[in-house]
Amino acid sequence: MKKWFTAIAASAALALTLSACGSNEGGGGSTESKSDEKKLVVGASNIPHAEILEKAKPILKEKGVDIEIKKFQDYILPNKALADEEIDANYFQHIPYMELQMKDEGYKFANAGGVHIEPIGIYSKKHKSLEDIPAGGTIIMRDSVADHGRILTMFQEKGLIKLKDGVDKTEATIDDIVENPKKLKFKPDVEAGLLPQVYNNNEGDAVVINANYALDAGLDPVNDPIAVESKEDNPYVNIITVREGDEDREEIKTLVEVLHSKEIQDFITNQYKGAVLPAE
Repeated sequence: MKKWFTAIAASAALALTLSACGSNEGGGGSTESKSDEKKLVVGASNIPHAEILEKAKPILKEKGVDIEIKKFQDYILPNKALADEEIDANYFQHIPYMELQMKDEGYKFANAGGVHIEPIGIYSKKHKSLEDIPAGGTIIMRDSVADHGRILTMFQEKGLIKLKDGVDKTEATIDDIVENPKKLKFKPDVEAGLLPQVYNNNEGDAVVINANYALDAGLDPVNDPIAVESKEDNPYVNIITVREGDEDREEIKTLVEVLHSKEIQDFITNQYKGAVLPAE
């Protein structure tokens, strides 16, 4: 009887061993690979940010980083989602906007790396140049103070207004206008995503539109505007934003490295033909 029980136990042990071996052969390597893969959830504007991330996705996959792209249609929720730890990073904003949000909302964010520049454009169905805008003309702008300085600088460069001496163009506001010979009316109260519609409705004398929203609305940010922001010494680089301290995470570094790669930078150049420019 004792020998019979011993034989049964030995048989059971052998069966378990064979079963375990079969399990490892069937999927052990795949499971190990998946456990090594890092996951990132990245919030992004639809165009061009999410498109650029989609292009980078297979390259990141090869490097062991799987990204999920969460699209946002406004400029408020991506930072809130990042602060609330609903996403690991976002890609939609430039440094002056991030710094303003940190000041206003108390966010603790960091710039993990710049990717591209979107020169802002001024559009008009009524006039062919900024100089053609008549006295008392209305300029419709987005409601973010972070972009007001770059817009007002364009008008100053054309000699239409003068800003207070010494004011930083990334911080200038309408209150910093000290000379306005044509008495132009700057209307800074339209949500960014609605600006293409305002332009198509032929409202105001000129409408200032960010390139990503222009592209999303089917406009050509290179040829349609009557004036385009200078690309030289442009501080408005769109960045990968993370929570403070996360800029040193390996998967974040890999994300930025891939976005800086020649393949992605060439994609930006060829895909957007000057409407979006590589930062490096």
